[in-house]
Amino acid sequence: MRPGRPALPEWVRRLPEYLMIWVPLLLSAAHLVSFSLWTIWISFTPSTLVPVSGWVGLRNYSAVLASRNWQIAFDNLLLFGIAFVVLSATTGLILAILLDQRIRGENVLRSVFLYPLAVSFVVTGTVWSWLLNPGLGIQKLVHDLGWTSFKFDWLIDRDMAIWTIVIAAIWQSSGFAMALFLAGLRSVDVDIIKAAQIDGAGPARIYRRIILPSLWPITITVVVIQLQFAISTFDLVRALTNGGPGIATQLPALVVYDLMFQRSLLGRGAAAAVLMLLILLAVLLPYAAWRYIQRRRAAHA
Repeated sequence: MRPGRPALPEWVRRLPEYLMIWVPLLLSAAHLVSFSLWTIWISFTPSTLVPVSGWVGLRNYSAVLASRNWQIAFDNLLLFGIAFVVLSATTGLILAILLDQRIRGENVLRSVFLYPLAVSFVVTGTVWSWLLNPGLGIQKLVHDLGWTSFKFDWLIDRDMAIWTIVIAAIWQSSGFAMALFLAGLRSVDVDIIKAAQIDGAGPARIYRRIILPSLWPITITVVVIQLQFAISTFDLVRALTNGGPGIATQLPALVVYDLMFQRSLLGRGAAAAVLMLLILLAVLLPYAAWRYIQRRRAAHA
């Protein structure tokens, strides 16, 4: 600042910060809240092709909950959510432990494992639909190699098709879990590990008694983020199976799309969307409460 020149007020100096950060955040929050409230209102109206006024109470919710599409979608969500979260977190943890051994080519391998994150879910679903297509992908390749009895047709099997979505989702998201677990492994106090080694603890015991317990907060974070992805999954299923064969791989997001944009049942689609929001809140609110309690404990420690 030049001598004699008056200093700018604090709010003027921070004006670019307000304009670049807070204005977009507030607009996004207003957009999210306003459309959530609008969707909740629509779910209590008899809206079909276009929004209309009126009040039907919980009729749309009753219709959605009683529909076979929603029941199958909810069962698939339970299976997909549990399998995807457990397997992707486990895969990410194993990859992180292997990379944490300071092996050669760690940077290359880390980039390879993180590469799927750079690909959209639509591309992931499309590529995996080609690989798992019995007439184009793995099964045809093995048949061409001479093993004609080989069968891998999960994509068209009603009982196994949901597992193709689990496989594609794990491929897409394991790198994300690996990155978080690797950061956690690198933050473990080296002095504690050295003290355990001096006391004669082996690698397995060090991981079981020291390292893995210290990763518990990161594990909770990974599980919550992956569950949020599982609940809102749409484009991956749309590109990979389109909910088929039949409706065998329907998920709640596809039910919302089907009701709103294919059957023109706007009220029921909004009710299904609100039910999805409630499922999401059932995951996020306990997590937010847990984070709040952790911060309070840390502040009073």
